[in-house]
Amino acid sequence: MPPVYLLAAIAAMVALHYLFPGKRILDAPWSWLGAVPIVAGLGLVVWVAALFRRRKTTIKPGAVSSALVTDGPFRVSRNPIYLAMTCILIGTATALGSLTPWLIVPVFVALVGYNVIPVEEAMLADAFGQSYADYRAKVRRWI
Repeated sequence: MPPVYLLAAIAAMVALHYLFPGKRILDAPWSWLGAVPIVAGLGLVVWVAALFRRRKTTIKPGAVSSALVTDGPFRVSRNPIYLAMTCILIGTATALGSLTPWLIVPVFVALVGYNVIPVEEAMLADAFGQSYADYRAKVRRWI
């Protein structure tokens, strides 16, 4: 489940920061800039959740969608929630200010990209056929 991946990634980042911080790359007040991508990521999740609610489709990963949402942030990314989660991780790494938390960001992207997104794309292709194929041809997976 992607929310579990996100929480595990944040926990790993914090653990790495305190147990094996490596080089300190940002100190306060610069590390506070991490709030910007965190807030942007949370805002994107709220926007997507509102779109799903309006279309009366599920936001749960792995659940069958009843509508293909292609407007809002879905015009730019087929996976804005995973993009938002990545922003949250980037913000967390920035806020922590040390080097080792950054190791988690590509691991998260790879896990979602190889374990979650292909399954969801197959489900959408089954549910929406040519409509999803047309959408997929126009919009990139991430950005």
